[in-house]
Amino acid sequence: MQDQIVELLRAALKQVAAGPFPTLEVPERIGIERTRDASHGDFATNVAMASARSARANPRQIAEAIVAALPNDPQVEKVEIAGPGFINFFLTRDAATAVVGRVLDAGDRYGHAAEPSGRKVMVEFVSANPNGPLHVGHGRGAALGDCIANLLAAAGHTVAREYYVNDAGRQMDILAASIWVRYLEQQDQAMPFPTGGYQGAYVRDIASGLITNHGDRFLHPAAEVQADLGHDAPAGDKDAYVDALIAKMKALLGDDFALVHAAGLDSQLSDIREDLEGFGIVYDRWFSEASLVTDGAVEHALERLRASGHTIERDGALWLKSSEMGDEKDRVLVRANGAYTYFATDIAYHLNKLERGFDTLVNVWGADHHGYIARMRAAIEALTGSDDALVVRLSQFVSLFRAGEKVGMSTRAGEFVTLRELRDEVGRDAARFFYVMRSSDQPLDFDLALATSQSNDNPVYYIQYAHARICSVLRQATDAGVTVNPQAGRAALGRLTESHETALMGLLATFPERIEQAAAQYAPNIVANALRDVADQFHSYYNAHRFLLDDDAELTQARLTLVLAVQQVLANGLTLLGVTAPETM
Repeated sequence: MQDQIVELLRAALKQVAAGPFPTLEVPERIGIERTRDASHGDFATNVAMASARSARANPRQIAEAIVAALPNDPQVEKVEIAGPGFINFFLTRDAATAVVGRVLDAGDRYGHAAEPSGRKVMVEFVSANPNGPLHVGHGRGAALGDCIANLLAAAGHTVAREYYVNDAGRQMDILAASIWVRYLEQQDQAMPFPTGGYQGAYVRDIASGLITNHGDRFLHPAAEVQADLGHDAPAGDKDAYVDALIAKMKALLGDDFALVHAAGLDSQLSDIREDLEGFGIVYDRWFSEASLVTDGAVEHALERLRASGHTIERDGALWLKSSEMGDEKDRVLVRANGAYTYFATDIAYHLNKLERGFDTLVNVWGADHHGYIARMRAAIEALTGSDDALVVRLSQFVSLFRAGEKVGMSTRAGEFVTLRELRDEVGRDAARFFYVMRSSDQPLDFDLALATSQSNDNPVYYIQYAHARICSVLRQATDAGVTVNPQAGRAALGRLTESHETALMGLLATFPERIEQAAAQYAPNIVANALRDVADQFHSYYNAHRFLLDDDAELTQARLTLVLAVQQVLANGLTLLGVTAPETM
């Protein structure tokens, strides 16, 4: 209906421009919004005020001319001019109730774009270093990225989900060294565990697996390992110490270093994959960072940057002149020793995505990557001439509360609540919903007691209960011998005149707009809020009115048909959030 009114306005503006206001420029986009106050109608536009400058006339006079030129439409009951030139549209009762039929006709496609957009979008999310289990902080990025992908698909885009595996960096070397120290410890060659190592129980488990599969293949005397390593923290530099330990490990193990490294990588990737699948997330591709080097993708990207004049040699290193494109300073791409920086491989990865034909690259990053955005935008601009292809959404920090107490977390120290533990405690539905119910740019306090409570204060329970209540109503109808007849119900929708009914139909009508808005803003919380509004209005309706009326079969069918539409919208919205729509609770 909103699009229909826009076309009515466009036709009227063309007439106005051809008649009383010949200088008026018909805008390419005509702004129209749903009104917040029913006394102002159903839709309102400020197009008369927006056109005042080009028409060189008073906005109210332009509004009067527009209204006079509007084509007749059987679904528009009346049009009024308000204030300095707002034009308010009042719909007929049939137009207001028609949404029920649209919902039932569209089914699980209601709220989705009618036609494909033709755009290819890559959503890359989580991409946590495979050096330990996923924790509750990673869970927010997981839920956010997956829901964004669902929304973009609903908007008509072709969407791919990807996990970027950081399998070539220093952190994975640290994990390998941590595993090796635990391996030596279990082989009666104990040595002090490095302060900069990973201390979780999973490290011991991987070390035990090495003994099972390889015996003493990686065994060296602790004294030999510790020789000439220097001092660990606090006596020395913990980073320098762990780097020296890695160098010693590579020297002593030679090619076998790769086996220990692979054991850590394979174990953690398998664990991460299993965790995310249990969270309802399946990726189209797991992309290896190491492959960018072996396949020549990094050199390819660097050549592109050199050829476009965006690099400079300084102090023996190769730099991206990112300060010329909005970054606070230039960034190193290749160090003086010839090693690629993480930034260089990341640029190669983004170029690879663009060369695979993706029009938009959506990255869901943790809040600690805030400072990385400007340099990546600079890189995309250097490669393409614009940074429009890059969209970054930050997932702010999560604080977990149990019994009113904040739970501390440290990945390096192995002290954290894993995503798997959270799922086991509150369930997948509650975890996913709580992660996305607030804007991702706000820190999230995750209250375990609230997430597991069966009360109206628990938003996911409240919404799911609305769906289950509707299923119960439909079962009660069957038990009472009432056959739900949507065709008869649609013919009787004019009987739905109660305020709760009008409000519910209005919310159903706005649902596609809110899905479109959520997709455009990469904001699943808009869907969560829309579902809360629908559930709230339905519960009020349920408490105020009976649906099965012994003395009025027509009104019974109309109300049952309305609740069928409400059920469909609740199910569609929950599906976009990766949350189930239960039939019983």
